[in-house]
Amino acid sequence: MEKIKEKMVQLRGEADAAVTRAETAEAKNKQYEQQLLEKEQIITSLNVQIARVEGDLQSTEEKLTQAKSAQEDGEHSKTTNDSLARKIVLLEEELDAAEKNVKETTEKLRQVDVKAEHFERQVQRAEQERDQWEQKYEEMQAKFRASQAELDELMKSMEGL
Repeated sequence: MEKIKEKMVQLRGEADAAVTRAETAEAKNKQYEQQLLEKEQIITSLNVQIARVEGDLQSTEEKLTQAKSAQEDGEHSKTTNDSLARKIVLLEEELDAAEKNVKETTEKLRQVDVKAEHFERQVQRAEQERDQWEQKYEEMQAKFRASQAELDELMKSMEGL
């Protein structure tokens, strides 16, 4: 019986040790479950942060694309602006040349008008002289006819003599 009592004491000691170990194991299990829960919360938090960072990355990439497009448009606009500036300079030079040409042409036209007036006066004088010469011609023609008639009469009267 003593052996049985010893055995029982031994079994009770082993049972107590097993219970203690079980309690320790359960405490550790609870601790591990708590740590697992915390780690899962951290993972969830990190996943949310990753999603937000990916959204920010996508937004930033879109902004970068827009900025590159704007830069290309700006460079194209600058090139176009430079081209237009060169065209403006050329057009201004053409305008200056055209204005100079207009001034020269206006001066020449004025000179031509003066010469035309001078020639018109000469033509009027020439027409007046022509009219005078025609009148003299008609007068002379009349005198010639009269003289011819007198000569004819004189010839007739001389023939009769």
